[in-house]
Amino acid sequence: MTAMSSKCARVTQLSPAEFRAHLPEALTIYMNAMNYPQGTAEQRTPMWLAHMLRDGWRNVVALDSDDRLLGLAYGYRGLPGQWWHEQVRKGLNRTGTQDTTWLDDYFELTELHVRPECQGGGLGERLLRDLLAGVEQPRVLLSTPEGPSKAWRLYRRLGFEDVLRDYNFAGDPRPFAILGRRLPLDPPNDVPRDG
Repeated sequence: MTAMSSKCARVTQLSPAEFRAHLPEALTIYMNAMNYPQGTAEQRTPMWLAHMLRDGWRNVVALDSDDRLLGLAYGYRGLPGQWWHEQVRKGLNRTGTQDTTWLDDYFELTELHVRPECQGGGLGERLLRDLLAGVEQPRVLLSTPEGPSKAWRLYRRLGFEDVLRDYNFAGDPRPFAILGRRLPLDPPNDVPRDG
């Protein structure tokens, strides 16, 4: 088990109804982590609610003793026809990559975010490990903005490798990296944590 800040009372899965109750808080954490403008929550709310209906949707959250959300992670089984899946396939095709086996059977780590004041104590890793524990798919894929960040260092330390680099998703001018890893994750060790 990964050490966590004493401010974190528990990491747990939420039912869809419980997750919906924390959605405004979760979207605020998301917007701050991704540096998106305030209006982003209005656009993302219906998308996050629709994600909850996807095959294999699961989540974990970190809550403090007052049930305030400190961090969240969620994802689901990636399938053809889903927006992100098709974006990644298009990006791979543009690079001339014929090997799209990463997209054959994977879990899409859709969101992983921690409040800035709670970062650096291992909470991001704990959320990631708890979310991926027991996932049926043999691999996990995610996208993260290019450039040095705590998230980037966390993914690299846990063995995520390049699938596609410098990809621009519609609606975001920043380049993103698509990273992937076979599951399960290796057991944790006791090195200093990012995330």
